[in-house]
Amino acid sequence: MAYDYENFKHDVYKLTDINLSLYKERQMKRRIESLIARKGHKDFESFYKAMRTDNELLRSFISYLTINVSEFYRNPAQWELFEKKMIPYLEKNFGRRLNIWSAACSTGDEPYTIAMILSKYYPLNQIKILATDIDEDVIAFAKEGVYSAKSVAGLPKDLLSKHFTKDGNSYAINDDIKKCVEFKKHNLLKDRYPMNMHMIVCRNVVIYFTDEAKDNVYTNFHNTLVKEGILFIGNTEQIVHAKEIGFGSMDSFFYVKN
Repeated sequence: MAYDYENFKHDVYKLTDINLSLYKERQMKRRIESLIARKGHKDFESFYKAMRTDNELLRSFISYLTINVSEFYRNPAQWELFEKKMIPYLEKNFGRRLNIWSAACSTGDEPYTIAMILSKYYPLNQIKILATDIDEDVIAFAKEGVYSAKSVAGLPKDLLSKHFTKDGNSYAINDDIKKCVEFKKHNLLKDRYPMNMHMIVCRNVVIYFTDEAKDNVYTNFHNTLVKEGILFIGNTEQIVHAKEIGFGSMDSFFYVKN
């Protein structure tokens, strides 16, 4: 029997722990076929065999698969709402020691954005953010904390000047903000979730998952949050079964655990 996408999904799961069956098939299959052609392979089978012996190819596949598109202060109106409404809410309900999780954090732009905004209101030694991603390469990049001018272009000028050091065409985030963020590897579709979070930020990630996988992720987020904790999602997303899962709508793209 010919080796097809079903075989590829099965083998990739064994190799990487990434379950491609939980991603929207038509969209993901097309992306992978494009990558296979670009890397000079003829089909799924030859590409998979090459990944088994070429660690660099395997890492590039995982990075491509996890769709690492990120930038600082992405969708400014949402961050303004976070600062003006959500931070006062969190402090009123949970005090000044907050457990915040940036899930699928990509290259670190998002958790560092959270830390910089929080630093306006809290001492840096009180800010602790857990940031996770499935891709070890982007975690390493995030820990390094050096970004292009394009990545930081959307940041308010006061945050950019206060928290970054310019070096040629690059911007290095300052160590005091880096120390606020702990990076770990985590697979949203497989691994155990952390507990007792006051806020989870997961934006523009689950849009690539199947509807069943989305509901599982949102249910796990609900279990992770303390009562009245906040889930902050992306501007391209909505939680279709929010009420059934146990979320109420707090504001645009912000949900509260009932």
